[in-house]
Amino acid sequence: MFNIELRSDIPIYEQICNFVKEGVLKSYLKKGDPLPSVRKLASMLNINPNTAAKAYAELEKQGIIITEKGKGTFISDCKDINADFSKAMESIRPILTQLMLSGIGKEDIIKGIYKILEGQEGK
Repeated sequence: MFNIELRSDIPIYEQICNFVKEGVLKSYLKKGDPLPSVRKLASMLNINPNTAAKAYAELEKQGIIITEKGKGTFISDCKDINADFSKAMESIRPILTQLMLSGIGKEDIIKGIYKILEGQEGK
């Protein structure tokens, strides 16, 4: 279920967060889908339970998951993802502006973005 690279420069908890977010955005994970418990996730990935708990805490803080005592952890309705997308788009606006002022055309910028996104598909 989770694809984690233990030798990556990206902390394990962030990789878990990114995997879950990507699953939601690509509709692999939908509202109400259960996630493994912290202990089970830690066991599956052979990581410290505190790392799994940190990932879940971050995802819960971002509104991606909800934990119901005695029931488990589930994907939430993720209403905040659109707000996060809007914030992300605003944060890249200055970068895009700088690229265009440097003489790089829109088509080349879009091609570059597609290359980055294609690289993410294999992960």
